[in-house]
Amino acid sequence: MKLDSNDDDDVSLFDAEEDSATRKNKIKHPVASFFHLFFRVTAILVYLFCGLVGGSFIACMVTIILLLSCDFWTVKNITGRLMVGLRWWNQVDDDGKSHWVFESRKASGNQSSASRSSNAESRIFWLGLIICPVIWVIFAFSTLISFKIKWLAVVILGVVLQGANLYGYVRCKVGAKTNLKNMATNYFGRQFLKQAFTKQEES
Repeated sequence: MKLDSNDDDDVSLFDAEEDSATRKNKIKHPVASFFHLFFRVTAILVYLFCGLVGGSFIACMVTIILLLSCDFWTVKNITGRLMVGLRWWNQVDDDGKSHWVFESRKASGNQSSASRSSNAESRIFWLGLIICPVIWVIFAFSTLISFKIKWLAVVILGVVLQGANLYGYVRCKVGAKTNLKNMATNYFGRQFLKQAFTKQEES
């Protein structure tokens, strides 16, 4: 009987671990995850469709600008806070000086499971945040190469708006007081020393 009791305890322990893993991979904010990708992906598709099929340039431009603006507001104010616990904004103090504020939600043992971001949502957030600005940069180069100057303003707007969100959330992730240039310099310095020590050991 005692052995059976231990077996029951083992089963409940494994079940708890599986439930914990399931919660980590579960999308807790499906609406936010959908709109995190919807506006930016739709803007890219509209740009490609207008470039390939043609149509009214003014209508396409206005549609893309509206989609990019909605995406900027949604990602900055909603999806970053819900999906990964990050937010950034600009505030003006009493002296009239503008300050950029970058915040990240610190994980704690007392934090409820509903407020923790899942791994699936984190992947969706960062993949969408990084890949789409890269695509707009590619569009910018292709616009210059193909001399489609009329699209240049729209493409630059896409790079600026989505690049601003990417920069803001990277600052939130690495810390508001962290100098990104120094961080990159330290990383490449460590890689150089690692390769030097490896070659020395091989010789």
